[in-house]
Amino acid sequence: MVGGSGHTGGEACRLLLNHPGVARIVPTSRSAEPFERLHPNLLGSGLDFVPVEDVVAAAAEFDAVLLCTPSGEAMRLAPALLDAGTRVVDLSADFRFADPERYRAAHGREHTAPELLGEAVYGATEFHRDRIREARLIANPGCYAITALIGLAPLVRAGLASPGIPLHIAAVNGTTGAGTTPRTDVLHAEVIGSLLPYSLRGHRHAPELEDQFARLAGAPVTVDLSTAHGDFARGIHIQASVLVRPELRDGLTRESLLARYLDFYGEGDRGEYFVRVNHQPSLGGPTDKDYGRFPHLAAVAGSNFVHIGLDYDARLGIARVVAVSDNLVKGAAGSAVQNLNLALGLPEAEGLRSYGL
Repeated sequence: MVGGSGHTGGEACRLLLNHPGVARIVPTSRSAEPFERLHPNLLGSGLDFVPVEDVVAAAAEFDAVLLCTPSGEAMRLAPALLDAGTRVVDLSADFRFADPERYRAAHGREHTAPELLGEAVYGATEFHRDRIREARLIANPGCYAITALIGLAPLVRAGLASPGIPLHIAAVNGTTGAGTTPRTDVLHAEVIGSLLPYSLRGHRHAPELEDQFARLAGAPVTVDLSTAHGDFARGIHIQASVLVRPELRDGLTRESLLARYLDFYGEGDRGEYFVRVNHQPSLGGPTDKDYGRFPHLAAVAGSNFVHIGLDYDARLGIARVVAVSDNLVKGAAGSAVQNLNLALGLPEAEGLRSYGL
Protein backbone atom coordinates (compact mmCIF):
# COMPACT_ATOMS: atom_id res chain seq x y z
CA MET A 1 0.00 0.00 0.00
CA VAL A 2 1.50 3.31 -1.09
CA GLY A 3 0.51 6.22 1.13
CA GLY A 4 -0.17 4.58 4.46
CA SER A 5 0.25 7.56 6.76
CA GLY A 6 -3.00 9.43 6.04
CA HIS A 7 -6.59 8.81 7.14
CA THR A 8 -7.42 6.74 4.07
CA GLY A 9 -4.25 4.65 4.26
CA GLY A 10 -4.82 3.97 7.94
CA GLU A 11 -8.43 2.97 7.30
CA ALA A 12 -7.36 0.62 4.50
CA CYS A 13 -4.90 -1.04 6.88
CA ARG A 14 -7.62 -1.41 9.53
CA LEU A 15 -9.94 -3.15 7.07
CA LEU A 16 -7.23 -5.37 5.60
CA LEU A 17 -6.01 -6.46 9.04
CA ASN A 18 -9.48 -7.94 9.61
CA HIS A 19 -9.71 -9.49 6.14
CA PRO A 20 -9.42 -13.31 6.15
CA GLY A 21 -8.04 -13.37 2.60
CA VAL A 22 -5.10 -11.01 3.21
CA ALA A 23 -1.79 -12.57 4.20
CA ARG A 24 0.54 -9.58 4.07
CA ILE A 25 0.20 -5.79 4.26
CA VAL A 26 3.13 -3.55 3.39
CA PRO A 27 2.34 0.15 3.97
CA THR A 28 4.63 2.95 2.84
CA SER A 29 5.23 6.43 4.17
CA ARG A 30 7.68 9.27 3.66
CA SER A 31 7.14 10.26 7.28
CA ALA A 32 9.78 9.48 9.89
CA GLU A 33 7.05 8.58 12.41
CA PRO A 34 6.48 4.88 13.21
CA PHE A 35 3.27 3.28 11.93
CA GLU A 36 1.67 2.75 15.34
CA ARG A 37 2.38 6.34 16.37
CA LEU A 38 0.45 7.66 13.38
CA HIS A 39 -2.29 5.03 13.74
CA PRO A 40 -2.61 4.33 17.48
CA ASN A 41 -5.92 2.51 16.93
CA LEU A 42 -3.82 -0.20 15.22
CA LEU A 43 -1.44 -0.62 18.16
CA GLY A 44 -0.14 -4.19 18.19
CA SER A 45 -0.82 -4.77 14.49
CA GLY A 46 2.87 -5.37 13.83
CA LEU A 47 2.82 -3.18 10.72
CA ASP A 48 5.79 -0.98 9.88
CA PHE A 49 6.30 1.55 7.14
CA VAL A 50 8.72 0.86 4.31
CA PRO A 51 9.99 3.28 1.65
CA VAL A 52 7.81 3.70 -1.44
CA GLU A 53 10.72 2.59 -3.59
CA ASP A 54 10.79 -0.80 -1.87
CA VAL A 55 7.17 -1.53 -2.82
CA VAL A 56 7.70 -0.42 -6.42
CA ALA A 57 10.83 -2.60 -6.69
CA ALA A 58 9.00 -5.64 -5.27
CA ALA A 59 5.68 -5.01 -7.05
CA ALA A 60 5.76 -8.38 -8.81
CA GLU A 61 5.47 -10.08 -5.39
CA PHE A 62 2.10 -8.45 -4.61
CA ASP A 63 -1.32 -9.42 -5.89
CA ALA A 64 -2.38 -5.78 -5.72
CA VAL A 65 -1.17 -2.34 -4.67
CA LEU A 66 -3.47 0.31 -3.25
CA LEU A 67 -2.44 3.90 -4.03
CA CYS A 68 -3.66 6.15 -1.20
CA THR A 69 -1.75 9.12 -2.54
CA PRO A 70 -2.46 12.75 -3.44
CA SER A 71 -3.56 13.42 -6.99
CA GLY A 72 -0.55 13.40 -9.29
CA GLU A 73 1.34 10.60 -7.53
CA ALA A 74 -0.67 7.64 -8.82
CA MET A 75 -0.14 8.54 -12.47
CA ARG A 76 3.59 8.61 -11.78
CA LEU A 77 3.68 5.23 -10.02
CA ALA A 78 1.01 3.20 -11.83
CA PRO A 79 2.89 2.47 -15.08
CA ALA A 80 5.78 0.70 -13.30
CA LEU A 81 3.45 -1.21 -10.99
CA LEU A 82 1.32 -2.44 -13.89
CA ASP A 83 4.40 -3.39 -15.90
CA ALA A 84 5.46 -5.56 -12.95
CA GLY A 85 2.21 -7.50 -13.28
CA THR A 86 0.35 -6.37 -10.16
CA ARG A 87 -3.16 -4.93 -10.05
CA VAL A 88 -3.56 -1.30 -9.00
CA VAL A 89 -6.44 0.29 -7.12
CA ASP A 90 -6.02 4.05 -7.17
CA LEU A 91 -7.85 5.93 -4.41
CA SER A 92 -6.87 9.33 -5.79
CA ALA A 93 -8.52 11.11 -8.73
CA ASP A 94 -5.82 10.34 -11.29
CA PHE A 95 -7.68 7.74 -13.35
CA ARG A 96 -11.36 8.66 -12.89
CA PHE A 97 -11.66 10.39 -16.27
CA ALA A 98 -11.24 8.66 -19.61
CA ASP A 99 -10.41 12.02 -21.24
CA PRO A 100 -7.18 13.73 -20.10
CA GLU A 101 -8.75 17.11 -20.86
CA ARG A 102 -11.57 16.39 -18.41
CA TYR A 103 -8.93 15.55 -15.79
CA ARG A 104 -6.99 18.75 -16.52
CA ALA A 105 -10.14 20.89 -16.31
CA ALA A 106 -11.15 19.34 -12.96
CA HIS A 107 -7.73 19.21 -11.30
CA GLY A 108 -5.67 21.91 -13.00
CA ARG A 109 -2.74 19.76 -14.13
CA GLU A 110 -1.72 17.74 -17.16
CA HIS A 111 -2.05 13.98 -16.99
CA THR A 112 1.33 12.24 -17.33
CA ALA A 113 0.00 8.73 -18.10
CA PRO A 114 -2.85 9.36 -20.56
CA GLU A 115 -2.19 6.03 -22.25
CA LEU A 116 -3.70 4.29 -19.19
CA LEU A 117 -6.92 6.30 -19.00
CA GLY A 118 -8.76 4.18 -21.54
CA GLU A 119 -7.89 1.02 -19.62
CA ALA A 120 -8.85 2.24 -16.13
CA VAL A 121 -12.21 1.03 -14.84
CA TYR A 122 -14.23 3.39 -12.68
CA GLY A 123 -14.59 1.60 -9.36
CA ALA A 124 -18.25 2.19 -8.55
CA THR A 125 -18.72 -1.49 -7.80
CA GLU A 126 -22.50 -1.54 -7.96
CA PHE A 127 -22.41 -0.28 -11.57
CA HIS A 128 -19.22 -1.74 -13.09
CA ARG A 129 -18.87 -5.07 -11.33
CA ASP A 130 -18.14 -7.22 -14.40
CA ARG A 131 -15.45 -4.89 -15.73
CA ILE A 132 -13.80 -4.57 -12.30
CA ARG A 133 -13.38 -8.34 -12.13
CA GLU A 134 -11.11 -8.21 -15.19
CA ALA A 135 -9.39 -4.90 -14.52
CA ARG A 136 -5.69 -4.29 -14.00
CA LEU A 137 -6.26 -0.64 -13.04
CA ILE A 138 -9.25 0.44 -10.93
CA ALA A 139 -10.06 4.10 -10.32
CA ASN A 140 -11.79 4.36 -6.97
CA PRO A 141 -14.58 6.98 -6.92
CA GLY A 142 -14.50 10.12 -4.83
CA CYS A 143 -16.36 10.02 -1.51
CA TYR A 144 -19.01 12.56 -2.52
CA ALA A 145 -19.26 10.94 -5.94
CA ILE A 146 -19.98 7.36 -4.84
CA THR A 147 -22.56 8.50 -2.28
CA ALA A 148 -24.37 10.77 -4.73
CA LEU A 149 -24.14 8.24 -7.55
CA ILE A 150 -25.73 5.48 -5.49
CA GLY A 151 -28.27 7.91 -4.07
CA LEU A 152 -29.48 9.28 -7.42
CA ALA A 153 -28.83 6.50 -9.94
CA PRO A 154 -32.36 5.02 -9.93
CA LEU A 155 -33.88 8.42 -10.75
CA VAL A 156 -31.34 9.23 -13.43
CA ARG A 157 -31.47 5.78 -15.05
CA ALA A 158 -35.30 5.94 -15.19
CA GLY A 159 -35.22 9.33 -16.93
CA LEU A 160 -37.25 11.04 -14.19
CA ALA A 161 -34.94 14.07 -13.97
CA SER A 162 -35.99 17.03 -16.11
CA PRO A 163 -33.50 17.38 -18.98
CA GLY A 164 -31.44 20.55 -18.97
CA ILE A 165 -32.05 21.18 -15.24
CA PRO A 166 -29.01 20.68 -12.98
CA LEU A 167 -29.12 18.02 -10.28
CA HIS A 168 -28.85 20.05 -7.07
CA ILE A 169 -26.75 18.27 -4.46
CA ALA A 170 -25.84 19.76 -1.08
CA ALA A 171 -23.20 17.67 0.67
CA VAL A 172 -21.41 17.75 4.03
CA ASN A 173 -18.43 15.58 4.92
CA GLY A 174 -16.37 14.99 8.01
CA THR A 175 -13.13 16.79 8.76
CA THR A 176 -11.16 13.66 7.81
CA GLY A 177 -12.07 14.66 4.25
CA ALA A 178 -9.73 17.63 4.66
CA GLY A 179 -6.70 15.34 5.00
CA THR A 180 -3.97 15.24 7.64
CA THR A 181 -2.05 18.40 6.72
CA PRO A 182 -2.50 20.77 9.69
CA ARG A 183 -4.75 23.77 8.92
CA THR A 184 -6.22 26.14 11.48
CA ASP A 185 -9.59 26.22 9.70
CA VAL A 186 -10.25 22.52 10.31
CA LEU A 187 -8.94 22.24 13.85
CA HIS A 188 -11.51 20.76 16.22
CA ALA A 189 -11.77 24.04 18.15
CA GLU A 190 -12.60 25.91 14.95
CA VAL A 191 -15.08 23.45 13.40
CA ILE A 192 -17.03 22.24 16.44
CA GLY A 193 -20.52 23.70 16.43
CA SER A 194 -20.06 25.06 12.93
CA LEU A 195 -19.98 24.28 9.20
CA LEU A 196 -17.13 25.10 6.84
CA PRO A 197 -18.27 25.60 3.21
CA TYR A 198 -15.66 25.23 0.48
CA SER A 199 -15.16 24.86 -3.31
CA LEU A 200 -18.43 26.66 -4.05
CA ARG A 201 -17.16 27.86 -7.44
CA GLY A 202 -17.11 24.24 -8.56
CA HIS A 203 -16.16 21.08 -6.70
CA ARG A 204 -13.89 18.63 -8.52
CA HIS A 205 -16.33 15.77 -7.90
CA ALA A 206 -19.06 17.47 -9.95
CA PRO A 207 -17.44 16.67 -13.34
CA GLU A 208 -16.81 13.12 -12.10
CA LEU A 209 -20.51 12.76 -11.29
CA GLU A 210 -21.51 14.30 -14.61
CA ASP A 211 -19.49 11.65 -16.44
CA GLN A 212 -21.12 8.81 -14.53
CA PHE A 213 -24.67 10.19 -14.65
CA ALA A 214 -24.33 10.76 -18.40
CA ARG A 215 -23.57 7.05 -18.80
CA LEU A 216 -26.72 6.18 -16.86
CA ALA A 217 -28.95 8.71 -18.59
CA GLY A 218 -27.57 8.28 -22.10
CA ALA A 219 -27.42 12.08 -22.35
CA PRO A 220 -25.44 14.96 -20.81
CA VAL A 221 -26.23 15.73 -17.15
CA THR A 222 -25.24 18.86 -15.21
CA VAL A 223 -24.47 18.62 -11.50
CA ASP A 224 -24.66 21.55 -9.09
CA LEU A 225 -22.64 20.34 -6.10
CA SER A 226 -22.14 22.46 -2.98
CA THR A 227 -19.94 21.15 -0.18
CA ALA A 228 -18.98 21.82 3.42
CA HIS A 229 -17.08 20.19 6.27
CA GLY A 230 -19.22 19.41 9.31
CA ASP A 231 -18.23 19.20 12.96
CA PHE A 232 -17.77 15.42 12.88
CA ALA A 233 -14.75 13.33 11.95
CA ARG A 234 -16.14 10.88 9.40
CA GLY A 235 -19.18 10.69 7.17
CA ILE A 236 -20.90 12.02 4.06
CA HIS A 237 -24.42 13.48 4.22
CA ILE A 238 -26.03 14.33 0.89
CA GLN A 239 -29.39 15.98 0.25
CA ALA A 240 -30.38 16.23 -3.39
CA SER A 241 -33.35 17.86 -5.12
CA VAL A 242 -34.36 16.41 -8.49
CA LEU A 243 -37.00 18.23 -10.54
CA VAL A 244 -39.13 15.47 -12.02
CA ARG A 245 -40.22 15.75 -15.64
CA PRO A 246 -43.79 17.15 -15.64
CA GLU A 247 -45.19 14.31 -17.73
CA LEU A 248 -43.94 11.77 -15.14
CA ARG A 249 -45.31 13.40 -11.98
CA ASP A 250 -48.83 11.98 -12.10
CA GLY A 251 -49.26 9.49 -9.27
CA LEU A 252 -45.68 9.95 -8.01
CA THR A 253 -45.35 9.54 -4.24
CA ARG A 254 -42.73 8.66 -1.67
CA GLU A 255 -44.06 5.11 -1.74
CA SER A 256 -43.73 4.81 -5.53
CA LEU A 257 -40.19 6.19 -5.35
CA LEU A 258 -39.31 3.69 -2.64
CA ALA A 259 -40.69 0.87 -4.77
CA ARG A 260 -38.52 2.03 -7.67
CA TYR A 261 -35.41 2.12 -5.48
CA LEU A 262 -36.09 -1.28 -3.95
CA ASP A 263 -36.56 -2.72 -7.41
CA PHE A 264 -33.30 -1.13 -8.57
CA TYR A 265 -31.14 -2.19 -5.61
CA GLY A 266 -33.01 -5.09 -4.04
CA GLU A 267 -32.75 -5.75 -0.31
CA GLY A 268 -29.81 -7.13 1.66
CA ASP A 269 -28.40 -10.43 0.41
CA ARG A 270 -31.00 -10.47 -2.39
CA GLY A 271 -29.65 -7.28 -3.93
CA GLU A 272 -26.82 -4.79 -3.54
CA TYR A 273 -25.55 -5.79 -0.13
CA PHE A 274 -24.02 -2.41 0.73
CA VAL A 275 -27.00 -0.28 -0.35
CA ARG A 276 -29.85 -0.03 2.15
CA VAL A 277 -33.05 1.90 1.41
CA ASN A 278 -34.92 3.27 4.41
CA HIS A 279 -38.52 2.30 3.70
CA GLN A 280 -39.91 2.93 7.16
CA PRO A 281 -43.55 4.02 6.83
CA SER A 282 -44.33 7.73 7.15
CA LEU A 283 -45.78 8.73 10.50
CA GLY A 284 -48.05 11.75 10.81
CA GLY A 285 -48.62 14.40 8.17
CA PRO A 286 -46.27 15.56 5.40
CA THR A 287 -44.81 18.40 7.49
CA ASP A 288 -44.37 16.43 10.73
CA LYS A 289 -40.81 15.99 11.96
CA ASP A 290 -40.72 12.28 11.19
CA TYR A 291 -36.99 11.69 11.55
CA GLY A 292 -37.23 7.91 11.29
CA ARG A 293 -38.03 7.86 7.57
CA PHE A 294 -34.59 9.25 6.66
CA PRO A 295 -31.10 7.77 7.18
CA HIS A 296 -28.89 8.89 10.05
CA LEU A 297 -25.23 9.65 9.42
CA ALA A 298 -24.10 8.04 12.67
CA ALA A 299 -25.67 4.73 11.61
CA VAL A 300 -23.10 4.15 8.84
CA ALA A 301 -19.94 5.25 10.69
CA GLY A 302 -17.27 2.58 10.40
CA SER A 303 -19.22 0.61 7.78
CA ASN A 304 -19.20 0.13 4.02
CA PHE A 305 -22.93 0.80 3.70
CA VAL A 306 -24.81 3.60 1.97
CA HIS A 307 -28.20 4.36 3.48
CA ILE A 308 -30.80 6.13 1.34
CA GLY A 309 -34.00 7.97 2.24
CA LEU A 310 -36.60 9.48 -0.08
CA ASP A 311 -39.53 11.85 -0.18
CA TYR A 312 -41.55 13.71 -2.78
CA ASP A 313 -42.67 17.34 -2.80
CA ALA A 314 -45.80 17.16 -4.94
CA ARG A 315 -46.30 20.95 -4.94
CA LEU A 316 -42.96 21.56 -6.65
CA GLY A 317 -42.60 18.22 -8.42
CA ILE A 318 -39.27 17.60 -6.71
CA ALA A 319 -37.94 14.24 -5.56
CA ARG A 320 -35.84 14.58 -2.40
CA VAL A 321 -32.99 12.16 -1.82
CA VAL A 322 -30.92 11.74 1.34
CA ALA A 323 -27.86 9.49 1.17
CA VAL A 324 -25.25 8.90 3.88
CA SER A 325 -21.99 6.97 3.98
CA ASP A 326 -18.67 6.89 5.81
CA ASN A 327 -16.22 8.89 3.70
CA LEU A 328 -13.28 6.78 4.86
CA VAL A 329 -14.95 3.42 4.24
CA LYS A 330 -17.50 3.36 1.40
CA GLY A 331 -16.08 6.70 0.28
CA ALA A 332 -12.51 5.42 0.09
CA ALA A 333 -10.87 2.37 1.71
CA GLY A 334 -14.00 0.19 1.90
CA SER A 335 -14.80 0.66 -1.78
CA ALA A 336 -11.17 -0.12 -2.57
CA VAL A 337 -11.35 -3.41 -0.64
CA GLN A 338 -14.71 -4.23 -2.25
CA ASN A 339 -13.13 -3.73 -5.68
CA LEU A 340 -10.02 -5.63 -4.65
CA ASN A 341 -12.17 -8.58 -3.62
CA LEU A 342 -13.75 -8.68 -7.07
CA ALA A 343 -10.46 -8.32 -8.91
CA LEU A 344 -8.88 -11.15 -6.89
CA GLY A 345 -11.84 -13.50 -7.18
CA LEU A 346 -12.86 -13.24 -3.52
CA PRO A 347 -16.41 -12.79 -2.19
CA GLU A 348 -17.29 -9.15 -2.74
CA ALA A 349 -18.26 -8.45 0.88
CA GLU A 350 -15.29 -10.29 2.42
CA GLY A 351 -13.84 -8.30 5.32
CA LEU A 352 -16.54 -5.62 4.99
CA ARG A 353 -19.68 -7.03 6.61
CA SER A 354 -19.47 -4.96 9.79
CA TYR A 355 -22.49 -2.78 10.46
CA GLY A 356 -22.27 0.81 11.63
CA LEU A 357 -20.94 1.69 15.06
